[in-house]
Amino acid sequence: MAAESAQTLERGLHLLRLLADGQGGRTPTELATALELSRPVVYRLLTTLMSEGFVRRDSEGKVHLGFGVLVLAQAVQPLLRAAALPTLRRLAEEVGATAHLTVAEGGDGLAVAVVEPSWTNMHVAYREGSRHPLSKGAAGQAILALRSGRDGFFVTQGQLQEGAHGIAAPVTGLPWLEASVGVVTFGPLNAETGPRVVKAADELATTLA
Repeated sequence: MAAESAQTLERGLHLLRLLADGQGGRTPTELATALELSRPVVYRLLTTLMSEGFVRRDSEGKVHLGFGVLVLAQAVQPLLRAAALPTLRRLAEEVGATAHLTVAEGGDGLAVAVVEPSWTNMHVAYREGSRHPLSKGAAGQAILALRSGRDGFFVTQGQLQEGAHGIAAPVTGLPWLEASVGVVTFGPLNAETGPRVVKAADELATTLA
C-alpha cells in the first residue's frame, strides 16, 4: 500500500510539473500521452487534484494549474529565501556583485532572494519579486538548461538591464525545484566568477537536499 501511494504521489507531481510548463493547458488525453499512463489513471489523478484545488478545467476541457498551487508556492518561497540567504551573502561578498536565487514559475523566472554586496561603490539594484521570461537573462537560461539536462554556468549581457552582465548556474539534483543561482553587475566579471557561481548553486542544492 505504501509503494502504491508513493507511485500515485509521484504521478501527481509529474502531472503538475507538466501543467507548469507554460503551454496554456492540456487535455486529459494529452496528459495521458505525455505521462505514458492510461486515461482512467489520469482521470483519477485529476479528480483528486481538482478536489484539492491544485488543478482546474476550462470550458474547452483543458486542464490548468489551480489556485491551490499558489498557496503552496507562497508558503514555500519564504523557506527557500531563508535557506538561500547565507549562500547568496557569501557569493555577493566574494564576487562583489548582487547575488540572487531565481525559481521557475510557469514560463517566468521569479527572484525569491536577493543579496547586495556591502563593500562595492556601485552595484545593481535587483528587487525580490522581480519577474522576467525564462528566455531572457542568465538566470532564466540556467533554468532552461536544467530542464534539458545541461549544467555549467551561463553568461548574458544587457538582456534584462542595459549595461548589466549576468552569470547564473542551475540548482541541480532537486526534482521538486527548478531554480538558479546567479550574480548581476555593471562591472567586468573575472574568470573566477562563473565557477564561484556554480559552487554556490551546488552549496544551495546540498542545503536544500
